[in-house]
Amino acid sequence: MPMTGQPAKLGARSGDHRAVSSKPSAAPRHRRYLVDRDVLHAAAVSLLAVLLSGGTVWLAYLIHVCRIAARSPLAPSRRMTVLVFGRRLEHDAPEHDYRQRLQRALLLAHSQHTDHLLLLGGASQGRVSEASAGYAWLRQQGLPGGVRVELEQESADSLENLRHARLLLRQAGGDTDLPPVALVTSRYHLARCLLLARRLGLRCLPVAAETTLPWRPRYLALLLLEATYLMWIDLGLRWAALIGHRRMAARIS
Repeated sequence: MPMTGQPAKLGARSGDHRAVSSKPSAAPRHRRYLVDRDVLHAAAVSLLAVLLSGGTVWLAYLIHVCRIAARSPLAPSRRMTVLVFGRRLEHDAPEHDYRQRLQRALLLAHSQHTDHLLLLGGASQGRVSEASAGYAWLRQQGLPGGVRVELEQESADSLENLRHARLLLRQAGGDTDLPPVALVTSRYHLARCLLLARRLGLRCLPVAAETTLPWRPRYLALLLLEATYLMWIDLGLRWAALIGHRRMAARIS
């Protein structure tokens, strides 16, 4: 399928590929959360928990993130739909971490662990979407012709990735249950994606992009950051359930 600047509307088909229309966010993808009162509420709860525990709560989340990062497999045990998480592009092309995710998806396709790829990620600042850039890269690397590829091009973060993916899976399956999916992303990102996916009702397992867990300074920093994100989300949800804050709890549903 020729790549164009305007993807098809939701449900439209072009060859074997179906795409969601891409709508860049009005605000940068993380800055908008800084003015969200529910997000700030969860941040305050997380900070208080860290202070009261002397940091042991955050340390527990870090251990969990590292455990998921280190132990996740390189392939599902059976054929599954594969969700590939995008990442911010460099000059409208996949950067290093995103290329590793795409390479893992390509290996799964060649080894017949999947015949259905769902590429996730919208456009940033009006440029090409992460999903379409990933699809172009896969075609350049020799994506097998029998693999069906869908592009989810509206999302701006991991939660939106999964919400829109769930919508596409529901549309494809009709009244049947959602199929189990493999979540392909960088090892540092797996724990957060797994939590969000399970919260959204997806039956899923993590699949690591990298062959082994890199113990480099940059990667360690990303693991530390992901532990903070995971704690922020999980404690916020637990607190919302405890106090009966329905709007806050519904943010991930």
